[in-house]
Amino acid sequence: MRLDDEAESRNVEDRRGAGGGGGGFRVGGGRSIGIGTIVIALAAAYFFGIDPMLILSGGSTGQSGSQGGSYSQPQTQQRQMDPRAQPPASANDQDAVFVRRVLGNTERTWQQIFRTRYSQDYPVPKLVLFSGGTATACGTGQSAMGPFYCPNDRSVYIDLSFYRELRDRFGASGDFAQAYVIAHEVGHHVQKLLGISDKVDAARRSASETRSNALSVRLELQADCFAGIWANKAQATKQIIEAGDVDEALNAATQIGDDTLQRKASGTIQPETFTHGTSAQRVHWFTQGYQGGDVSQCNTFQARTL
Repeated sequence: MRLDDEAESRNVEDRRGAGGGGGGFRVGGGRSIGIGTIVIALAAAYFFGIDPMLILSGGSTGQSGSQGGSYSQPQTQQRQMDPRAQPPASANDQDAVFVRRVLGNTERTWQQIFRTRYSQDYPVPKLVLFSGGTATACGTGQSAMGPFYCPNDRSVYIDLSFYRELRDRFGASGDFAQAYVIAHEVGHHVQKLLGISDKVDAARRSASETRSNALSVRLELQADCFAGIWANKAQATKQIIEAGDVDEALNAATQIGDDTLQRKASGTIQPETFTHGTSAQRVHWFTQGYQGGDVSQCNTFQARTL
C-alpha cells in the first residue's frame, strides 16, 4: 500500500501498555459473563469470527451488548495475553502510524460517500489500540476476541497482536490484509449510522438461533462489501493500491471464512453455526464492493444467494 502521503487520523486512542480490565461482558440487564465462559461458548462451534454476545444471549443480541465483526480464536488456539509481558508501546511505532493512516483514509472516503449519496456528514468512529484487555461500552474487550466494533460507543477496538496471528497462524499476511480488517470494522460503523445493525439486532431478538446466525452472516458480508467500497474509492482518489494488495485482502477473506476455519479446527463443517459467511462468500462480497464501488450493490439482505 502507498500510504506515505496519507494524513493520519486524530481519532485513534492508544491504550497499549495500560493493562487489561477484568469484569466481563454485560448481557441483558447488566448480568456479567467472564471471558472464560465466552471461550467455552465459542469452542463448541470451532470457528473464528463469531459475535460472542450472539451465543451467550441465546441467539439474539440486544443493542445494550451487541458487537460487530469480532474475530475470536477456537479454544484449542486460545491464548491469554498479559499486557505486562509486552514491551511498552510507542505512539509513533510503525504499526500505530499505519493504523492511523488507514483509518484517516477511511474517514475521508466515507465522508465523501456520505456527502455525495446522503447529503450529510459522516460521524467518524474512534479506534482504540489496546493490549490484553480494555473497557468498552459493550463490556470488557480482550485480545482473544480479535478486532471488534462496539456500537454503544461507536468505536473499533484492536490489539495489534492480532495481525501476527493473522499472518503466522492463518497465513494471511500483507499490509492490505491488515487494512481490510480495519475497513471491515469501519463497515460495521457505517451499518450503525445507516440504521442497518439496529434493525438486525431487533430481528435477532425474536429469531431462532439458526435464523439469528443467518442474519449475522448477511451483516458481516455487507461489512466485507463496504470494505471493498472503501478500497475502490481510496484507489480512485489516492491510488493507494499496489500490485498484489487486492490478492492479500482476498486471501485474508478466504482464511477467515467460517467453513475454512471450521475445517482446519475440527475437520467438519456446520453451516447452521456460520456467523460470518464462507470463504467464497466473503471473497465475493468484498469483490462486489471493490468492483462496483456503490453502496446499493451491497444489499446482502435482499440477495437471493450469497
